[in-house]
Amino acid sequence: MSLAHEFLMKHRMEPERIVPAEQAEKMAEDMLRGLKGQPSSLPMIATYLSNDGAVPAGACAAVIDAGGTNFRSALVCFGDGGYQVEELNRWKMPGIEKPCTWDEFIAFTADHVQHLLDRADVIGFCFSYNADITPDMDGRVKRIDKEVVVNGCEGKLVGASLKAELERRGIRGKKVVILNDTVAALLGGSSTLDKSAYSGFIGQISGTGTNTCTSVPRRMIEKLGLSGEQGMLINLESGMYDGIEDGDFDLLLDKASNNPGMKFFEKKTAGVYLGELCRLMLLAAGEEGLLSPGSAGKIRALGRIDSAVIDAWSQGKGLEQASDNEADAAFVQELSLAMFQRSARCMCVNLLAIALLTGAGKDKPVCVCAEGSLVQRSRYYRPTLEALLDSEGLEKLGLHFEFHVGSETTLPGSAAAALLNG
Repeated sequence: MSLAHEFLMKHRMEPERIVPAEQAEKMAEDMLRGLKGQPSSLPMIATYLSNDGAVPAGACAAVIDAGGTNFRSALVCFGDGGYQVEELNRWKMPGIEKPCTWDEFIAFTADHVQHLLDRADVIGFCFSYNADITPDMDGRVKRIDKEVVVNGCEGKLVGASLKAELERRGIRGKKVVILNDTVAALLGGSSTLDKSAYSGFIGQISGTGTNTCTSVPRRMIEKLGLSGEQGMLINLESGMYDGIEDGDFDLLLDKASNNPGMKFFEKKTAGVYLGELCRLMLLAAGEEGLLSPGSAGKIRALGRIDSAVIDAWSQGKGLEQASDNEADAAFVQELSLAMFQRSARCMCVNLLAIALLTGAGKDKPVCVCAEGSLVQRSRYYRPTLEALLDSEGLEKLGLHFEFHVGSETTLPGSAAAALLNG
């Protein structure tokens, strides 16, 4: 056993501690409690959206994507077997450079979408902030964060506010559908696929943050008093799951975070945290005398690092940033790899749990529509996750998965949400 692996085991951080096939049932049970409205770490947020049917050829929707940094608008038109994004424009989110009011944010939104509405009667609005979705597919804002300051936003209805502003400008009769980025990834990724080839769909965000969504029968969502088999898309907010055992450095990172006691799963899996977890481990390894004084000094001088840094270290690149000899470089590389392997094992638990909850993946594969920097750019994350889905899902549980990794799927996904549900 290597010195690095002994260190990981001592601090309960070794990837093999997480056995997805054994832990998926526990997470599925927590999902079910969330659907029933019982105490659960997973809120299982109803979107009131469906992924049923196919977007008709020739249909167009105006789309808005309000993200943590950028605000985008475009027109998305669907044809036979594909879609086209037209008139795409990008601006800085209002409220980044200086605070703005809710009315100013809505006026900004109307300014940048109204020129598209002579060609579209529906608007798909990907709103990547905390909002409760209403039965008419509007979103009531709980908070806007991510360094964006919009005063007076709490409690406001996004779609109703935009419609009122458009009507003030003489534009009437438009339908606005609100959704988040994980749901948009599912709808965008599946919009051009043959849906009959799959037993279910999962939307997966593995990037700066972590989340998943899926479709469940309405009869399962007991907290809403619904019945019937028609599927409804559910935003799991799976970054909040608390059922994976914490290691020593998970606890240390959580204590130092700006949201202690929250998002335990995201802190084990998301790109924004993996580099910091690795840095905390390397600092401790230096203090425990497992690294040379020179290497320990380099690590102390690093400051906060992100997942791109440890992805390079995993490949053996840039190791001189954290080591001054060959043995310490190997130690740094092994710990870096372990963070991606551990993250992939956690996500495998998540995906297996969804399949167990919904009964999908037995006769036909579950389609995982994935997006985000980890799944798109990390050399190790996606191959590790796919190998785990084979060994833990297919071989142990008989569950089949098929990955479709997309890029910029929030725009077609927002359009599909509006056209399939508007």
